[in-house]
Amino acid sequence: MNPILAAAGTEALSDCRVIDVSSFLAGPFCSTQLAEFGADVIKLELPGVGDPLRKFGSVTECGDTLPWLSECRNKKLAALDLRKPEGAALFKRLVADADILVENFQPGTLEKWGLGWEVLSALNPRLIMVRISGYGQTGPYRDRPGFGRIGNAFGGLSFLAGYPDRPPVTPGSATIPDYMAGLYGALGALLAMKAREKTGRGQVVDIGLYEPIFRILDELAPSYQLNGYVRQRMGPGTVNVVPHSHYPTGDGRWIAIACTSDKIFGRLAEAMGVPEVAGEGKWGTIRQREAERAIIDDTVGAWTSRFARDEVLALCERFQVPCGPVYGIDEIFEDPQYKARENIAYVKDERVGELAVPNVVPRLTETPGRVKWLGPAKQAHADHVYRERLGLDDAEIARLTAAGVI
Repeated sequence: MNPILAAAGTEALSDCRVIDVSSFLAGPFCSTQLAEFGADVIKLELPGVGDPLRKFGSVTECGDTLPWLSECRNKKLAALDLRKPEGAALFKRLVADADILVENFQPGTLEKWGLGWEVLSALNPRLIMVRISGYGQTGPYRDRPGFGRIGNAFGGLSFLAGYPDRPPVTPGSATIPDYMAGLYGALGALLAMKAREKTGRGQVVDIGLYEPIFRILDELAPSYQLNGYVRQRMGPGTVNVVPHSHYPTGDGRWIAIACTSDKIFGRLAEAMGVPEVAGEGKWGTIRQREAERAIIDDTVGAWTSRFARDEVLALCERFQVPCGPVYGIDEIFEDPQYKARENIAYVKDERVGELAVPNVVPRLTETPGRVKWLGPAKQAHADHVYRERLGLDDAEIARLTAAGVI
């Protein structure tokens, strides 16, 4: 890292102001990505009630949940009721000098309060507005509510998760669409900031929860359009590659092996002591292996079951076969790679003590992001927002508080 930048505490987004009026996960995660790299993020909650994310998940001794503490890191918290005229007026003042606004209300909600894009962009033509909803701002489903599970289902991922003779299962986590939409929202905001350098104007970043899921499903769409192929559930396997699955080991654990080419399969065959099946052998090509997928998976599983997990990993590493352990979270905490990369951040918090949370991604060498604090208590930064940013005095704060505006 550049010592001059380090000494100056330079952050990539230190000159970026963000207002976050979103709730639950997708919108908050979007602004969290920006806050981790230095953006000044003010998160506004409904007075008294707060963000529902505070009550979603495992509740800690401070009353807030683990998702709130982890995913609302680095933000400044205050309360504001946008539904009230005075609240809307204060909101406009905050938006007037903001770079980015993040919201995930159902489409039309902000417009109903007189705070839609037309109004806000007229007030601040440089504003970038990230709008995340179940199905996006347009289309026949725009008014439908949506959560992550619906995004997985509608996006096409849930249909692929599980075994062919059983119902679709949750593909790892119901919140994948929320995190993906948050990532794409942050990416869209940064792209819009770059475009603003050329045009001088902001724009809307419009994302439906299902869209990032559909975007990452490799050849699913073109394969259907071209060949009429409807991919089905395949358990731990996947199309176009064999062996490419999870296999048992002799000590009751599991490993993942990924042979994505004929060349890699040749290495695995050597590791297994059967090099003759690769190359010019009976399983030398992907077409040959796909024709006998079940037999190959059984053969590989029988081989891995002869060894402890660490022994299989060592053999695969020796022969340069992509292979990894199927980890539970307890094993992640003990793994030396995670420790070397500091993938788990241990953050001290005055309300809950020290808490382990996933560290910042990506890793920038010159201007790295960091976790400064965990999701704060309600009104933790009220003075900063009300007095410093809005210039309210004691009498105004007292009156607005009594009226339920702040």
